Amino acid sequence: MTTRMRHGAMAAAALLLATAAGCAGGGDSGPDSERPVRNGTGLGSSASGEAGKRGGFTLVASGDVLPHDSVIARANVDAGGTGHNFVPMLSGVKSVVSAADVAICHMETVYGPDGGPFTGYPSFKSPPEVATALRATGYDSCSTASNHTLDAGVDGITRTLGALDKAGVKHVGSARSADEDTRPALLEAGGAKIAQLAYTYDTNGIPLPAGQPWAVDLIDEEKIVADARAARAAGADVVVVSMHWGTEWQEAPDERQLDLGRRLTASATDGRPDIDLIVGTHVHVPQAYEKVNGTWIIYGMGDQIAGEMTNNAGQHDPRGTQGSIGRFTFAPPAARGERWPVTKAEFIPQTMDNNAGRVVNLSRVRDNDPARDGYRATRSAIEAAVLSRGAAKDGLTMGR
Repeated sequence: MTTRMRHGAMAAAALLLATAAGCAGGGDSGPDSERPVRNGTGLGSSASGEAGKRGGFTLVASGDVLPHDSVIARANVDAGGTGHNFVPMLSGVKSVVSAADVAICHMETVYGPDGGPFTGYPSFKSPPEVATALRATGYDSCSTASNHTLDAGVDGITRTLGALDKAGVKHVGSARSADEDTRPALLEAGGAKIAQLAYTYDTNGIPLPAGQPWAVDLIDEEKIVADARAARAAGADVVVVSMHWGTEWQEAPDERQLDLGRRLTASATDGRPDIDLIVGTHVHVPQAYEKVNGTWIIYGMGDQIAGEMTNNAGQHDPRGTQGSIGRFTFAPPAARGERWPVTKAEFIPQTMDNNAGRVVNLSRVRDNDPARDGYRATRSAIEAAVLSRGAAKDGLTMGR
């Protein structure tokens, strides 16, 4: 696996976190007044005085946003045939996402130019209106490191990060400059400063752009730990690491996920873990949640938005539209300098119903829903995968 070290991470993270609400990726152009209200408070916590209140916060994380051709076509229909509207597609999970104090997503694909052309698999160029929908749903930050990050070269990265900036969604994992690469995505809630980092296992064999080794963050244990420690030393109370990893179509986490997860969660400085949460994407199927060395890992959240998919055997696989949303409640530490503990861990099962063109919150299936039996079977399958490594014993429950 190709590896590289992030240049100047410690100094840049220190500078960025010293300014508290500084934005990853060139600035949050969305005004605070347009942010979704979250339990009576918004994310502009420094300005509101919320940063001085250490009341704890909830964080949600969700899986791959992967617009196939059919998904793009559906968004065009929802826009009345002019442009693309992904807002209705995500409306079924908006109540979960917008109710959290912090919400992070995974933008797996890059965006095409305004007006297109837009393409699905195998080389994705998604409509930039996806970013607007993510913001409208309540997402605050997205990981952008994936095996598809270089599908459209440097131009694709530039367009994607620019669209997220315009929508007011922070981002991390790909970059337009060496300086931008040193910045975690920074969020604030409940008196805590939260830093998000993101990495991918590969870029489908596409080499990093010449002279731009910082364009995409690749998985390297030493680099991840260094970045997490830099963020912590600079003032981050909670460090979340987004990992694009694992073996596609395999519900059980592979040995690399298990080994790297153990090693990353064991990393500590002065007795305090360097990483507070790991959330995984890439494999297209729901994978287990597990508490490892006292830290929660979601090995794979599955896909949030995706078209009908075929697996490695060339067979249609309904698991490709299934996933979970992780929700974690963090409480203030008992003493300054200690970690912010997770006091409640939940998963919310979801599926992309391509017949309806909508993401469905499976924890809220109604008896009068004509698809209820199929939804309930899907919910049970997701629950089995999520709990397959014994997370229930550590308190993981299904949320709504």
